[in-house]
Amino acid sequence: MGLMTESWQEQKYVDQMLDEGETWAIVGLSGDPGRTAYRIAAALQQRGKRIVPIHPGAPTVLGEQGYASLTEVPFPVDLVDVFRRSEAAGEFADEAVRIGAKGVWFQLGVVDEEAFERTRRAGVPMVMDTCPLIEWGRRAA
Repeated sequence: MGLMTESWQEQKYVDQMLDEGETWAIVGLSGDPGRTAYRIAAALQQRGKRIVPIHPGAPTVLGEQGYASLTEVPFPVDLVDVFRRSEAAGEFADEAVRIGAKGVWFQLGVVDEEAFERTRRAGVPMVMDTCPLIEWGRRAA
């Protein structure tokens, strides 16, 4: 288990995403400040990242226009950060590959090993079961 988890969070991919990912599409981001996705999106903005809410209701969140799906975003997306239950997350990894995202990030507790394998096989870096804020915190330590 430890070894598999390690490959889910390969440091070179974590670093690449945190350092080079400028536009983060956040799947499951709504306007509810009590939700984890909202807090993470706000923190990404504070670090100079552009956030793109992906939610069926397509709300504007933190001043950024939302879209109902990844395919509706009319500009390139660097990273797709997924805040969905594990069983619903895989389709977003596949969609991220289709739209040409440079990376896929499954949040803490979101695990789909088959989606991970498909995404990596497609040549797209992916990390899973961790959070950008946790990873930034590790680097600062």
